[in-house]
Amino acid sequence: MTDTNNPSRRDFLKGTTSAAAGIALAGGWNVARTAHAAGGDELKVALIGCGGRGTGAAKNCLQACDNVKLIAVADAFENKAKMSLKQLRKIENVAPKIDVPPERVFVGFDAYRQAIDAGPDVVLLVTPPGFRPMHYAAAVGAGKHVFMEKPCCVDAPGFRSFMESNKLADEKGLKVVVGLQRRHSEEFLGPVKEIQDGSLGDLTLMRAYWNGNPIWIRRRRPGQTEMEYQMHNWYHFVWLCGDHILEQHVHNLDVCNWVKGEHPVEANGMGSCHVRDNRGVGQIYDNHFVEFTYKDGTKMYSQCRQQPNTWKSVTQFVHGVKGVKELPGSGAVDGYPQEHVNLIDAIRNGTKLNDGWHGATSSFTAVLGRMATYSGQVVKWDDAVAKGPNEMPERYAFDADPPAIPDADGNYPMPIPGAYKPY
Repeated sequence: MTDTNNPSRRDFLKGTTSAAAGIALAGGWNVARTAHAAGGDELKVALIGCGGRGTGAAKNCLQACDNVKLIAVADAFENKAKMSLKQLRKIENVAPKIDVPPERVFVGFDAYRQAIDAGPDVVLLVTPPGFRPMHYAAAVGAGKHVFMEKPCCVDAPGFRSFMESNKLADEKGLKVVVGLQRRHSEEFLGPVKEIQDGSLGDLTLMRAYWNGNPIWIRRRRPGQTEMEYQMHNWYHFVWLCGDHILEQHVHNLDVCNWVKGEHPVEANGMGSCHVRDNRGVGQIYDNHFVEFTYKDGTKMYSQCRQQPNTWKSVTQFVHGVKGVKELPGSGAVDGYPQEHVNLIDAIRNGTKLNDGWHGATSSFTAVLGRMATYSGQVVKWDDAVAKGPNEMPERYAFDADPPAIPDADGNYPMPIPGAYKPY
């Protein structure tokens, strides 16, 4: 069973937010107060992945936490690394915390290694998620504390690698936070604890939704290699993004796993690319519906859609024998700075903190759902973990071939239910 590398149900429920829940329920959180109280020696930070979310994560970290300094940035693209740094230096209460000379602006596929070697205490891993297991392994191997954005993997080999890194992080006493910010939000901590304490009685089913508008598309630029184009338009390729059921809907799936205290054991579902015009653009679906089943038979029904002029909903419902509870549907904006506060506080106080366990299982829950919708088959968790395909390239270079290559008409291969094999 794959759960041998995962904490027990009790550990899972304690996990990242047990201490945080106690603080929140005792009287509410004050980000500035908590960060200031952490105190301690200056911590050096490196940013790996300089897109919009990477820049935002660095901003959150530097604004929310005292006595931290950004010392390095890294990205595959030079313009992104420099633009991120330029934007951060324009923020009044962030600029004094930046010490990044030109020689610590690293560029290329190996930039992450150079940033890790530049001497940070903490690394922020905010590249497209396909790279997450590789970057996490390197950071943990080098003894660095980690903040990373979700999701944590896009395929089974990545999940297995990530779980091994989790074990090593625990052995080394490293602190790890994953950007599933609802777990660090006062808005969610109280309601989830109430359900876990029995407010709804035995759970009967859960419903998770992320139905919204289409995501951005970045068009091909003259002179780009195929790898450059796909990296630039990363959201639309499975090896980089994992499809929107993973990149976006993982938040809602994670909340349901959090409430339940475990991950599903199988999934079946359906999906398609019905509205989004993917010709020459990418290969992901625009809708997924999945029925997940937990080991006790409890169901979780999942919808995610990126289609215009359709019903919008981003939320999750928990049904029990005593009633129904809608958990907050917001983005838990207080969680964005608080997750950095919690990480820095754990580093300085030596308290246990490793979001990587639930980050990995919730990410692979979404992968399991994707394998079910792509194939039209019932997909078992253990089979998916053991036999799921490797989605990553054989070589990382701008002149290398990515896994998805367009045909003679410029169109990318799309998964077809009934023909696509989950493993």
